[in-house]
Amino acid sequence: MSQFHDLNRRHFLAGGAAALTLAGGQSQAQAAFPTRPVTMIVPFAAGGSTDIVARLVGQKMSELLGQSVVIENRGGAGGNVGSTAVARATPDGYTILMGTISTHALNPAILKNVTFDAVKDFTPISLLALVPNVMVVNPSFPAKTVKEVLEVLKANPGKYSYASSGVGTPLHLSGELFKSLGKVEMNHVPYRGAGPALNDVVSGAVPIMFDNLPSSAQFIRSGQLRAIGITTKDRVPSFPDLPTIAEGGLEGYETYTWNALFGPAKMPADIVAKLNKAANDALKDETVKKRLEDVSAVIVGSTPEALGEHVKVELAKWAPIAKASGAVVE
Repeated sequence: MSQFHDLNRRHFLAGGAAALTLAGGQSQAQAAFPTRPVTMIVPFAAGGSTDIVARLVGQKMSELLGQSVVIENRGGAGGNVGSTAVARATPDGYTILMGTISTHALNPAILKNVTFDAVKDFTPISLLALVPNVMVVNPSFPAKTVKEVLEVLKANPGKYSYASSGVGTPLHLSGELFKSLGKVEMNHVPYRGAGPALNDVVSGAVPIMFDNLPSSAQFIRSGQLRAIGITTKDRVPSFPDLPTIAEGGLEGYETYTWNALFGPAKMPADIVAKLNKAANDALKDETVKKRLEDVSAVIVGSTPEALGEHVKVELAKWAPIAKASGAVVE
């Protein structure tokens, strides 16, 4: 009996020691996070505003975390493809999403088949930046101001087209709002991201585009694109002489986008904290700050909780607008 008791006792102690070792190992593994590269999925094509912000922030995060942050462009369905991949990923911090107003405020309202819940299926990490949009045209387009664009479009209903980064994106809705307020007709040409759309507008294949300012800025400065107006309520520091579209004649016109980091739902709090700190510290880097400020991105760097609240507010604000546009993402 005593031998049986002693054997059980030894098994219990051995089992307890093993459990403590396992728990300690798990704790050390979380404490050491990351021990391998982190994949940051950008749910749009390379070259667009979201891609630019991801690469700027991701490069600095790599230095701060001591592991590579690998940018993976996975476009499609207005950001839905890449976002769904992250929502279904293992919540260990090694797969994160560069989310936007499209992925977390617009898509839930316009997706024909909703494949994720913008609130329940993600762990908020940090709201990085608010980004203005801009209306640009190929230099051959016969207009230099908002009023002139409206005149050309009214004189030629349905003749001209505008490009965007995809159906249901903020850039698509920027164009639809312009059409609605200006009472003009334009054909929408959606692309799989801002990069391919910009290429066609620069080449003259499509004359007009609504884009995020960061991805268009270099083309505006080089003269490859002509900026017509900023879509936000106020002018931006990087282009102080460029009027807003509202100033140009469409009173009440305002659109914008934002970039934020998310992980899959149920990520461990300590891993979320590490990613949040790395992202927010990256935004404080002078080189990153200057690059973002050069394109008038408003740097935020929030807590996870603040980003969670931001998403809820944006969902409530944009859902009615998105549905009224009639946009549907297959």
